[in-house]
Amino acid sequence: MSQEILLTNAMLVTPNEVFRGTLHGKNGIIVDLDQNRRPCKHGIDLEGNYLLPGLVELHTDHFENHVVPRPGVRWPALAAILSHDSAVVTSGITTVFDALAIGDLNENSSRMRNLEEMVKAVRKAQQENFLRADHFLHLRCEVAYPQVLRIFEKLVDDPLVKLVSLMDHTPGQRQFTSLQKMFQYYQGKYGFSEEQMRRLVIEREANQKHYAQKHREAISNLSKYRGVPLASHDDTTAEHVAQAATEGVVLCEFPTTLEAALAARRFGLHILMGAPNLILGGSHSGNASAREFGKQGLLDILSSDYVPSSLLTGAFLLHQELDIPLPAAIATVTHIPAQTVNLLDRGALEVGKRADLIWVRWSPPMPIVRHVWKAGKQIF
Repeated sequence: MSQEILLTNAMLVTPNEVFRGTLHGKNGIIVDLDQNRRPCKHGIDLEGNYLLPGLVELHTDHFENHVVPRPGVRWPALAAILSHDSAVVTSGITTVFDALAIGDLNENSSRMRNLEEMVKAVRKAQQENFLRADHFLHLRCEVAYPQVLRIFEKLVDDPLVKLVSLMDHTPGQRQFTSLQKMFQYYQGKYGFSEEQMRRLVIEREANQKHYAQKHREAISNLSKYRGVPLASHDDTTAEHVAQAATEGVVLCEFPTTLEAALAARRFGLHILMGAPNLILGGSHSGNASAREFGKQGLLDILSSDYVPSSLLTGAFLLHQELDIPLPAAIATVTHIPAQTVNLLDRGALEVGKRADLIWVRWSPPMPIVRHVWKAGKQIF
């Protein structure tokens, strides 16, 4: 028995235009986009609100916030993935890449202690059909971490792994070029003393010299061999970006300087920036402004990072405040991220694409998610 969906009296946002009309979906696929302005009698009336593709989120560590909701508290990972899933779906996200770090500056951090259980929870929740959104894994590989390659090799063949990023949070470079900012961040996060921080810096610098380059090469080669897209993280210089390009990287995540973003554009890498950075007007680490990159045409993809609702809000901000046409603004959270990670079946209101859809009412300054459909089935 076929399943159909008819959404009418909507402002449809396609990759190239916005028009009032009706969307017809059948068996989870968009089969028609009708530009007739008159509402269809038998459809769901969207009251002239926007109809968008379901959002595609490539980098969020929001799952971690549910596993560790307070310092010293560890919530059951399966319960955590369910609450995380609810948060992303009600934010309009129908495809989410849960970014799980392999390695940390603090080797005994909750992030590392919880990694195995978090991976198991995503697998089980997917297998048991507990989740409403599609969840994939984004493995964030800390290349200077001594055990990163051993752990990565155990995980990379999981079919849920659809993105791998190369990170290096060694103090004094990339995200933490400013040691003062780095001390402030980690002392606030872990309560380290000044002496502990100084010892940590020395240890991490030694680890970088010994491990970083050989781990980068091994992880990038394993990823390319398996056809998993590669991202670089926190590139700061043109040399960082050039190295990433030679390694087969296709996505430049959170470049920290204009120099790095310009280099990414020259090398043809997509540029991802955080929606919280865009909304708040700057980076919490004192790095580059997503808003400035947007003004200069150096922003291809938005990520909600740690606030799921920021993804849709950020896309509308690009349109309203930076004068980016609405189809192009929405593409930063739908079509472009989907294409970048080879999910070619979704991310756009086009005939033949999957009917991942969100009904959005624009109530400045907030876009309000009214309903969400995944493959034609209402999930919110």
